[in-house]
Amino acid sequence: MTLLAVLLFVNAAFNVIVWPRFYKRVANDPRARDADGKATTFLKVHAVLIAIALVIALVSVIAGIAALAGAL
Repeated sequence: MTLLAVLLFVNAAFNVIVWPRFYKRVANDPRARDADGKATTFLKVHAVLIAIALVIALVSVIAGIAALAGAL
């Protein structure tokens, strides 16, 4: 179970480190806003995908803790 927990924690760390930084790049991309400054589909889709990745990170941490506690 320790290997499972480590893998889940590594996954969570990756998601928390990489995706918020990627969001900054996406938000600064010229395709992120239209001429009026409104968010485009490009920005909205990426924001949703990044939010999902961060939820997966949270679930990974919870599952990793459960694995260490022997609940899995």
